[in-house]
Amino acid sequence: MTLCIGVDAGGSKTAVLLADGERVLARAQGAPGAVRPGRALQAASRIAAVVRRALTEAHLLEADVLVVGAAGVGREPERGELREGLRGERLARRIIVTGDLDIALEAAFGKGPGIVLVSGTGSVAVARAPDGTLHRRGGYGWQMGDEGSGYAVARMGLLAVGRARDGRGEATALTQSFLAHSPPKSFEELVRWSAAAEPGEIATLAPLVFAAAVGGDAVAKAIIEDAATALCELVAPLVALFGGRGQIKLALAGGNLAPERGLRAPVLARLHKIHRLAVREGPLDPAEGALALARQSA
Repeated sequence: MTLCIGVDAGGSKTAVLLADGERVLARAQGAPGAVRPGRALQAASRIAAVVRRALTEAHLLEADVLVVGAAGVGREPERGELREGLRGERLARRIIVTGDLDIALEAAFGKGPGIVLVSGTGSVAVARAPDGTLHRRGGYGWQMGDEGSGYAVARMGLLAVGRARDGRGEATALTQSFLAHSPPKSFEELVRWSAAAEPGEIATLAPLVFAAAVGGDAVAKAIIEDAATALCELVAPLVALFGGRGQIKLALAGGNLAPERGLRAPVLARLHKIHRLAVREGPLDPAEGALALARQSA
């Protein structure tokens, strides 16, 4: 049988599935593999480390086909750089690099129509219309978009902590939880850390906002409600692409929308109010989509 590897390389982690035909031989998870401009080789190295972990678990040195769905490769320059970097790692005889949204759509709907809403480190909504065309809303990065993402939630938490410090906003439990969790142990150190941190590092604070909301903190609850609204605003404009009849399938992806995670319940409550949406309740594993594409390419 053909050895296939599917990889989901995101902003918070890299997930790998290795299969021999339909039989999964190994799974591995490791450091983020998302590509930032000018840093494709670093991403290739991180992805390769996780792939090798899966190959080692299966007592293999190389696969036949490797499909990597990575965040940050929407344009060909980044896609090509990552592809070349992975070829140098000698992980598989054939290497295909595609976007993270492509593997999410494949995992959710195969080649059929539907919408995928993603909230991880970043956020985006993508639709495959009934005519097969692809359309996206959001996904413009941490400076121009990513509303409702882990980064956005954490950044709003940091903003709330600063406002509380000055007396310009409500006191919030986030102040103590941020200081207890992150390397800084004082407000001044938190300011310095946040100014230098990468978006993925900032996003690690998002679970603390979710936890504070569950604990009843009014500031954190307002941040979560605003994030859920922002995510659903990405979906609403895509509904018109599906004409006036029939159900529209929608799947949720990304760590913030996984079952039992902080944004899932408020997002679902809002999505159920959008006419015709049929929301997939089960979890979505984009690495399964990458593996499916690898099998199709074998």
